[in-house]
Amino acid sequence: MNAKLNKEEKEILDSYENDEWVSVSTPDEISRYQAAAKSTFKKDKRVNIRISGVDLELIQERALIEGIPYQTLMSSILHKYVNGRLIDKTQTI
Repeated sequence: MNAKLNKEEKEILDSYENDEWVSVSTPDEISRYQAAAKSTFKKDKRVNIRISGVDLELIQERALIEGIPYQTLMSSILHKYVNGRLIDKTQTI
């Protein structure tokens, strides 16, 4: 490995390599994530949009936190919205 690891990173890597990590996901969750991943790659159309630089930076920051590419995050948000699964928490029912 080329990167120099600090003590904490080395401990984490050693722990991982010694199979000390256990998945907390259930089989149902794993199936849902696999289905979502497969559908994510079924992209057959391209779209260009203009958004503010501030919004793009916030989306990129959120994607970094989530550990996914920002374009994937944007696509996911749009997909959830058009399928009625993205709700406004500020609206009262």
